Amino acid sequence: MNRQLIFLVPVLVIAVFAAMAVMERGHQTDPATRGFVQRNGALLAMVFVFAVGFWTLLLITLPYLYMFQESFHPTLWPKDRGGPKDMLTLEQYRFFLFGNNGWETGTLNTNHIRAFAGTILVSLAVTIINLVLCYPLAYYMAQVAPPARLRLLMLGLILPYWVNEILRAFALRILLASEGMFNSVLKATGLIHTSIDFLGADVGLYVGLSYAYLLIMIFPLYNAIESLDRNQVEAARDLGAPWWMIHRDVVIPHAKPGIAAGCTLVFMLSAGALAAPQFLGGPSTLWFTSIVYDFFFQSFNWARGSAYALILLLACILFVMAVLRLFKVTLGQAIR
Repeated sequence: MNRQLIFLVPVLVIAVFAAMAVMERGHQTDPATRGFVQRNGALLAMVFVFAVGFWTLLLITLPYLYMFQESFHPTLWPKDRGGPKDMLTLEQYRFFLFGNNGWETGTLNTNHIRAFAGTILVSLAVTIINLVLCYPLAYYMAQVAPPARLRLLMLGLILPYWVNEILRAFALRILLASEGMFNSVLKATGLIHTSIDFLGADVGLYVGLSYAYLLIMIFPLYNAIESLDRNQVEAARDLGAPWWMIHRDVVIPHAKPGIAAGCTLVFMLSAGALAAPQFLGGPSTLWFTSIVYDFFFQSFNWARGSAYALILLLACILFVMAVLRLFKVTLGQAIR
């Protein structure tokens, strides 16, 4: 029964939002400070309330709520669900740490823990790589490039992403293969004599993830740097500040919300990626989302898959909080 009660939560929240919108109607009379309902009308306001509520609750919050409560149930056959064996337990989280029999022997579930740690570390590395690559380009686009060149750069950045992500991953796999274009060029120029295993060394994984989420990093950076007054940069130059000091003391402090937004988005998307690690990872690469996928769609163990998905979600939330604290920005500033 507790599984069915989860579905009532979004309905109650939407009802609360609707009541708040109705109550707002009579609170403000000044046209300059009119509320949302007064500006748009009751009918349109209610449409927005239900649309936003449907999107955020039924398509985002509800699945996580369902997975949250599902993760505290044992792995059971469908006929046993809701019966006396269906009780709250920490079995799924214990399995992540100790595996099947490690709880009694004290043996850790090293394969899954290593996959989780590797996923987090690789996602962090991809985030740093994207930040280093995109910051100079975003600064050039926002502060240096003339309008005509800016349009060309925008077009050049966006056009490759019209191709499906899976096709782009396959193309990178072909380029980085042992007999692919990169190895062929290196052999032809005499720089190497035997092929380099780019895929086995996870070079393809880093390249694929960095390329997949390049725009996710560059556009928040561009939006933040573009709002910087050019006179501040010119004043710093006139006072004799070198380029690195201008970026350290003028540009980066102003662009901190964009940096925080780009880093959090790239990290979360990289940690939750599925296609790129499967196509571009080496034979020894075990990505955490692949384990979650197998639990859900191969072994149909939804309770354990839910627990693993929530562990990954918790890691992403902690990363977001750490980034916001590091750059000393609020969540509202980062998503502006």
